[in-house]
Amino acid sequence: MEAKRDTKSVGDASEAALIALFVQAGYLVSIPFGENHRYDLIVDGDEGLKRIQVKTGRLRHGSIVYNCCSSHAHHGGPTMRRYVGEIDSFAVFCPELATAYLVPIDEAPRGKGYLRIDPAVNCQRKRVRWAEPYKFGFLGAAPVGLSDGSGVQGEAPKLPL
Repeated sequence: MEAKRDTKSVGDASEAALIALFVQAGYLVSIPFGENHRYDLIVDGDEGLKRIQVKTGRLRHGSIVYNCCSSHAHHGGPTMRRYVGEIDSFAVFCPELATAYLVPIDEAPRGKGYLRIDPAVNCQRKRVRWAEPYKFGFLGAAPVGLSDGSGVQGEAPKLPL
């Protein structure tokens, strides 16, 4: 039986992947109780507790695209709401690349975020937000901080948390 793919299921899968990556990197992760929080995770980092909003990024035309605001259509039409002052970072998981990115809220654009993987077709370089500086994990055969899964190879990456 094939699992139904809806936005809630896709978001849950991204959240699970990101929790696994944070835990593998040695961080403590807490999940807030209830659905009315603006953040999905609390990560205990080097600088204390950080509020993390999970987003699923989609690979489109050489960039990972994700939403930097929430939208809902309650009472009178759709509204968009930004996260400024309510979260510390976006954790973006791209299922196509099985890779995660951590974008601080003060570096996130207003509507949609773009993290460029490939050079632009028009060779644009100015105002391009490259994905690599924000990359913090890969969900593959070897967990973060491990070589082939048989032993630790160096330290887990330090996240800007």
